[in-house]
Amino acid sequence: MPFNGGEKRCVGEDQPSNSDSSRFSESMASLSDYECSRQSLTCVPGSKTKKGLRSEASPPRVVTFDEVMGAARNLENMTLVHEIAVNENFQLKKDALPGNSLASRVKRIVHQAYWDVLESELNADPPDGNRLRNQICEVLDTDLIRQQAEHGAVDIQGLANYIISTMGKLCAPVRDDDIRKLKATGNIVELLRQIFHVLDLMNMDMANFLIRSFRPHFQRQLVDYERTKFQEILEETPSALDKTTKWIEESVNEELLSVSETGLTPAAGTSSKPHLSPTLVLNNSYLKLLQWDYQKKEFPETLITDEARLQELTEKLNQLKIIACLSLITNNMLGAITEGLPELADRLKRVSAVLLEGMNKETFNLKEVLNSVGVQTCAEVNKTLVERGLPTLNAEVQANLVGQFSSIEKEDNPIRSLIDKRIQLYLKSLLGLPSFPMC
Repeated sequence: MPFNGGEKRCVGEDQPSNSDSSRFSESMASLSDYECSRQSLTCVPGSKTKKGLRSEASPPRVVTFDEVMGAARNLENMTLVHEIAVNENFQLKKDALPGNSLASRVKRIVHQAYWDVLESELNADPPDGNRLRNQICEVLDTDLIRQQAEHGAVDIQGLANYIISTMGKLCAPVRDDDIRKLKATGNIVELLRQIFHVLDLMNMDMANFLIRSFRPHFQRQLVDYERTKFQEILEETPSALDKTTKWIEESVNEELLSVSETGLTPAAGTSSKPHLSPTLVLNNSYLKLLQWDYQKKEFPETLITDEARLQELTEKLNQLKIIACLSLITNNMLGAITEGLPELADRLKRVSAVLLEGMNKETFNLKEVLNSVGVQTCAEVNKTLVERGLPTLNAEVQANLVGQFSSIEKEDNPIRSLIDKRIQLYLKSLLGLPSFPMC
């Protein structure tokens, strides 16, 4: 199939039709059920269900296992669509995938969707599809081949050549080299083995082509789709968004406290309540995610599809905060030396970034690494000074620099607090712009 734009054409290459979208949606809904014993789960106020959902405000009610699994399937379908829509690089690869992983479910569902579309195309009216189908059926007539096999007259090489030729017409241009290698293979057993291998690669190409084809459709419909899915989940499990509610409530309380501290509360004797902007509350809620403790706090359900991305962003931001602190200390102490040497400043940042990799892991010793960064910084600066025929840093300055680097390990460090406030203020201002620049 010409997925990358070649001369080869195949029915169904254009943007998917409504019927294609419908078939794909039906296939999306066929995610495998979990193998669990049927049981009833009782939601009692203040208790956690098997899914970890808390029902504090609602009265006790019985939630069946099927209802919980229905909500789980809705969430899985939504996660799959969301990933395809927001991740431009999402594709299937020829790897051994765990049976219950997201990628394996995508592969199974998209492959089924493709074969459903192909079957409908081969059964359609256009003559090209029918001609190809009839030709394949004539050459690969199983009854005829069986009779030939019984009389020892099967032309295996001829059948293999026809299969390879047909594969060459249907495959993506990226597989042309594989097709040429098949034609050059003389050993029939190895040839058959490689045919199945290339067919598997073609199946993967077809699946990824479908993913790319449906991505624009998913991107246009994503907001409405997710809103509908969350509504279905709430109808099946009313307590399903308790963590999201708590997340928003924390932001509301923080904004109310901020309004109170700035003296903008209503005058005494008035009954009016402070007015909070929903956008301001939501922006503050998202900023809280950049300081989230993923090891201890449960993540809002409405953002579970982006949890990995947000966690990665948080970890990167934490690393940048430390690097900014180190750069500020270096400039304050050695500004006279580093001024006019941008290549040295860049090299020091790169050294810091390398040594701080993995700093969000529990086993990471930040203080020890910061000490190493200080020692390496001194070495890099001294090296630059020697190259320019200048005296190196004395022991006292080096010890002071390393000590200040190590002190950043404490979260209440003044420099660290300053950098954090500056970043929060910048991000809040950025989110408050009338037209937020999207990357």
